[in-house]
Amino acid sequence: MFARQKAGRFPSPAHGDPVPLHWGAVRDRAGWPSGPPAGSLRVLQVTDTHLYRDADRTLLGINTQRSLEQVLEQARYEHGPADLVLATGDLVHDHAREGYARLRALLHSLGAPGYWLPGNHDDPQVMREVLAGAGACDPRSVRVGRWQIVLLDSRIAGGGDAGRVSHAGLRSLDEDLGRYPDHHALVCLHHPPVPIGSRWMDAIGLQNAAELFAVLDRHPQVRAVLCGHIHQEFETRRAGVRILGSPSTCFQFRRRSDEFALDSAAPGYRWLALHADGGIDTGVGYLEDFTAAVDMASTGY
Repeated sequence: MFARQKAGRFPSPAHGDPVPLHWGAVRDRAGWPSGPPAGSLRVLQVTDTHLYRDADRTLLGINTQRSLEQVLEQARYEHGPADLVLATGDLVHDHAREGYARLRALLHSLGAPGYWLPGNHDDPQVMREVLAGAGACDPRSVRVGRWQIVLLDSRIAGGGDAGRVSHAGLRSLDEDLGRYPDHHALVCLHHPPVPIGSRWMDAIGLQNAAELFAVLDRHPQVRAVLCGHIHQEFETRRAGVRILGSPSTCFQFRRRSDEFALDSAAPGYRWLALHADGGIDTGVGYLEDFTAAVDMASTGY
């Protein structure tokens, strides 16, 4: 386990402004043995944290607060300090301010700029109020090094588990990508824009994926789309663009299941190294000493 750094304030750049790129000492067992190439950006993605007002509360047998803490500790130990942290939705299951505040404090302790986007279990208004000044929780884009990172809101107003990027969000995406065509682009949202092979999950994926891809296809600098929601590792390609899904920091869903079903895989995270030439190295990590008993008999939550 790593020693926590003193919490610091995340920079909060104006829309599209560049974030300074910095590297710390790297202690990397699973990725770069001696640090990434010069000009690369190291990103840590955490997703589907499902925190609660009560830090001792469990979901499907997992203490989501503790599993997130352990995931962050292991990610830091395995990959060293990140340059950027992305939290891609379903962050606080009961919409509680206390949950967002604890998430803010945990990510502050990593000492890197952090950016949030909402999932179907989040309350965007509460997110904005609690996380204001600590990074981005509104849909927006930021430039870091040779990369532009765009964050989309795919939550359907009024509820429901499926996702949709609004017409306004699609216009903003088109404008953001058109503003910096000389930057490689990583587009982030909660809901996956392609089927993953699980019937129940595919039914609650992104409902207007064709509209999203119509925008992305106009911008050849888009290198990857990064999502959460699916609680499992996933990768495919579409028109040369990588589509990446990631494990949850608490419990995982069984792959290729027609109905809701849990997997015994441990809590996890994704790391990405975004290179100046547009290349991406990425992988997932799972807790090594995971002993919590997941409620495998559950049929939903």
